[in-house]
Amino acid sequence: MPWIGMYIALASLFCILAMVADLLHGFRNRKLYFPCKYFTLNAASLSVIAVAMKLPVDLSNPMRGWADQIARIGSMAFMCTMMANLLPSLATMNSKELLTNIIALDILVITLIVNVCIEVYTGVIGYFYHFFMLIAVFYVAMLLILLIIHTCSGLTILKSKQIIELKYQAGHETALNDLELQQPGRLNVEKLKQHVKNHWIMAGTGSPQFITACSAATSASGVICVVSTIIHVLISALVISETERLRKYEYGSDYKWSIPVILIIQFIGCLVGTIAPLCRCYASLSFKLSIKWIWNHIKVFKVESYWTQKLYDLKQSSVSFSVTNRKTKMVIHNIKVIFLIICIGLQKTVVVACKMIALLPIFFVIFVLFCIRCWKWFKAMFSASSIVMGQNPEKQENFNDLRRYVLQLQDDMELSERTLKSISKSVNHLIKKGEKQQPSNLVKLLREFKGFEGVGKYDSLHIPPLFATDYLDCWSLPLVTLTAVAVSLPKIQNEIVDRLLSSVSEGLTYVTLVEESLNATDKYVSTQKAAKVLWLEVEVSNKWVGKNLKNHAPELNTAGFILQWFKNTAKNMVTEVQNDNSIYRSICANSMYRITESILLSYHTNIDELSQEDLFTELSSIIADILTACLTNLPQVIVTKCHESVIEKRESSVNATVQLLGETMQIINNLQDRELPDLDPADLPFIDKNGVIILIIPLLKNCISSGRIKLM
Repeated sequence: MPWIGMYIALASLFCILAMVADLLHGFRNRKLYFPCKYFTLNAASLSVIAVAMKLPVDLSNPMRGWADQIARIGSMAFMCTMMANLLPSLATMNSKELLTNIIALDILVITLIVNVCIEVYTGVIGYFYHFFMLIAVFYVAMLLILLIIHTCSGLTILKSKQIIELKYQAGHETALNDLELQQPGRLNVEKLKQHVKNHWIMAGTGSPQFITACSAATSASGVICVVSTIIHVLISALVISETERLRKYEYGSDYKWSIPVILIIQFIGCLVGTIAPLCRCYASLSFKLSIKWIWNHIKVFKVESYWTQKLYDLKQSSVSFSVTNRKTKMVIHNIKVIFLIICIGLQKTVVVACKMIALLPIFFVIFVLFCIRCWKWFKAMFSASSIVMGQNPEKQENFNDLRRYVLQLQDDMELSERTLKSISKSVNHLIKKGEKQQPSNLVKLLREFKGFEGVGKYDSLHIPPLFATDYLDCWSLPLVTLTAVAVSLPKIQNEIVDRLLSSVSEGLTYVTLVEESLNATDKYVSTQKAAKVLWLEVEVSNKWVGKNLKNHAPELNTAGFILQWFKNTAKNMVTEVQNDNSIYRSICANSMYRITESILLSYHTNIDELSQEDLFTELSSIIADILTACLTNLPQVIVTKCHESVIEKRESSVNATVQLLGETMQIINNLQDRELPDLDPADLPFIDKNGVIILIIPLLKNCISSGRIKLM
């Protein structure tokens, strides 16, 4: 039994660590409503919670010691804390997941409540001190209220998402129109910053967890969590002060020495787990706190339609009956209507009760906000540059522009200016964070080779493929193929080769984003997949389709022989067997054959005089040109990735897009002044429509004629 007690303690520790991880995630990302990322309601967490609640559901063990009694009651307090922390995670679920998890939570909590009631009735709880019975009944009531709040919130979340989704679509259209109404031309960094900031505001204020965390239900659950923790702390302090009794009746159960371990861990869990619900309660009030809001909140406890709309929809919906008797159908229908009318009334009662409970900490929040304002006023007195407490009319006007993109369930509510300013600052912070992670090697390569003239300017020499295929060329495959040829040149110093590999590796990260965002059709996906597998070989193993790039025959000491070896190897590699491996080999071989054949034909009889150093330089130049052509699509990628159709994934998608903008700002600025090829903008994302792959021949010919390559 003591080892079972340690199992309970370990399960409790896992729950605490998950709650701490959510705390750190919230502080790190400046989200004071602390979204649930690690401690969420699912099958795994419910299983761990069930293990952690072993003590209060154990009917077979009397547990008559003082420490046993406190541990059993402390588990109920710990359960209140965990339920308060889990509430925002309901917003991340679809209707099926929500129904399943709510039912599972109901079963777990109802089982816990029933068992505790049996223990109170039989005297198992309160064996020495009858006051423990009252505390146990109090926790039973708190658990029941929290369970009702979770169930009512589950009914509200689906309708809330629908309302927010409609408002998001309207805001997205407004953002696109604003982008088009700005000065014509290619998208620059400033335009992109404003566009991602607009979507950041929509994603942040329209996040399902943000909406749930700012609801009256979450505030009420936070108050209940804080009260239950305070009572548990007081009871523990009271009993521990009775040292003589504690020593006399220390352990009265079979769990023995594991009881204090469980008690201490769950006590810490109550303290740590109270932080997030308390902060959510503060955030829920401070995000929208104003005198007008307080007056409207106190004057009429209005129950908004989204709280009960789901129940009204169920009431008005028809039910398919398997019975044919008309009277039986009428009875079933009337029972359903009566049941739903009762549920609607209960839902309204719970909402009003939650709003009343949420008013309890309002004076504390007002006091905190008053202290913050006084501190800002004090700082402004010693800051000569601050205007009206650190704000100026220009910034005020920008915040008013951003306010159009704030998504809220109630049209008569306004997000406080301080909250809007905080969200705006978080965008700038994330962009600066991305700027520190800019791809330095890639930027250096693009600066060193500023060519862009090959895209769409020259006539292409068509090299027929080795086999009939429906697979289209993608950006990444020729880049990897050209890099493989460059890596194979034995006379090039390892440092130079490694620098090129690093540049291509950084570039392929963004090339992949272009491909996945703008040309992710089935015909492109197969080629892109082959390029990813091939790049892993080239970068990690210095191999090309299983062939060692550094293991040429001794006579292959010139650039021409090496190119011919690649061409012949690729030609011999193509087989007629169509399995997954052969398709990958055929795609890679076809790319290598066409590229090497283009280079060989461009030199004719002068190929033997081409040095490895000159070939490496030109291969690097061509790689840079292809990267340049591909990365001109980055602004379009950023605009595309700002919009995410799945509401649960929207915030993380915009987060990644903002960081992408920060990482690529220097690249976008460098490419801004380069002249685009005379092509349809719709063709720019596709390598096979702008002739970049055929760029090799005219570019090399141009290099020879201009003297960039000197024939020996």
